[in-house]
Amino acid sequence: MAAFIVSGIASSPSASRCVLHFTPNWFAATMGTGILAICLAQFPNAPALTAVGEVLWLSNIVLFVGLALLYAAKLIRHRREAMRIFAHPVASMFFGCIPMGLATIVNGTVIFGIARFGDAAVPVAIGLWWFDAALAVLSGLAIPFAMVTRQTHVLEEMSAVWLLPVVACEVTAASGGLLLPHIPGASDQMTVLFASYVLWAASVPLALGLLSILFLRMVLHKLPPASMASTAFLSLGPIGTGALGLSLFALNGNAVLAANGLGLFAGAMSGAAFLGAILLWAYGLWWLGMALAITARYVANGLPFNLGWWGYTFPIGVYAVATMRLAAALHFPALAMFGAVLVIVLAAIWIVVAVRTCFGAVDGTLFVDPSLADGASSGLTR
Repeated sequence: MAAFIVSGIASSPSASRCVLHFTPNWFAATMGTGILAICLAQFPNAPALTAVGEVLWLSNIVLFVGLALLYAAKLIRHRREAMRIFAHPVASMFFGCIPMGLATIVNGTVIFGIARFGDAAVPVAIGLWWFDAALAVLSGLAIPFAMVTRQTHVLEEMSAVWLLPVVACEVTAASGGLLLPHIPGASDQMTVLFASYVLWAASVPLALGLLSILFLRMVLHKLPPASMASTAFLSLGPIGTGALGLSLFALNGNAVLAANGLGLFAGAMSGAAFLGAILLWAYGLWWLGMALAITARYVANGLPFNLGWWGYTFPIGVYAVATMRLAAALHFPALAMFGAVLVIVLAAIWIVVAVRTCFGAVDGTLFVDPSLADGASSGLTR
């Protein structure tokens, strides 16, 4: 049935071209839309914002399903062409957007779904989380393996997109921390907490190492081309997500550890996680400052639009959520205000990028698979 439906999607010539040139970087739109929905839910005294966030979450589900059908259509109708992406040194990195986009839907199910549909949403969230964890692990292993076996990379052409397949695991880990209080049974809670620790550790240290190499690359070879300007903000993503994950482990993991007979270690583990969250968040301030300065330089020289602009949304959003979570725990109003400013900036960027993406999707100009071009370079295309 699914094959029949997606074949029908590609029945017209224009639709067929869009299916042929569909790439995983479209799922960055689900990341940006999902994180904005989550950000709007961080204001408990503003029910109107929460309502808008719920609408965005529901819309994001429709968007994710639609993109998944398009990708399924490509895999069914153009399997050979679809496999070529694994050899492309940039386009392949965006496979990490699929589990990260799904993670925002899982978070939305916890935040909005339980409030709307009651306890019936809990098993849905748990099932989606485990599926998302499997996708994140697959992305975190398969793409780096392709990098060292099938692809050709040089330091000069490195960019922050290398982070995308790696960071998916820590995004899922943070979702696990959010899900913990809603999981029935202490044993099942401990399983998800342990898995979240593993996912976090399989992602954050490697991402931090890549950031060090990325800074070296920029020192030696200066900035990437303007078409990759948004990658300046991708560096903020793993830092913000890592801090958010640790803060959720600290806030929600303490009771889980105590309920499983680990109360002796609960305080130390939660305290260490919270301290780590603060330190990572502070580290993110440096990368935020650098990203702003780099982006200002790009804007001054002209900034062409492409799907990469979605890279501005998720990193800012996850850093905003981490900021507001820390502000709530520390009772620090100035920090909460800073988080609110980040959300306002995110909302403005999302509106611009979403509108331009809609126009580009309608006229088909954003459907370009660089792996199908003869002699495709490692530069980011539309």
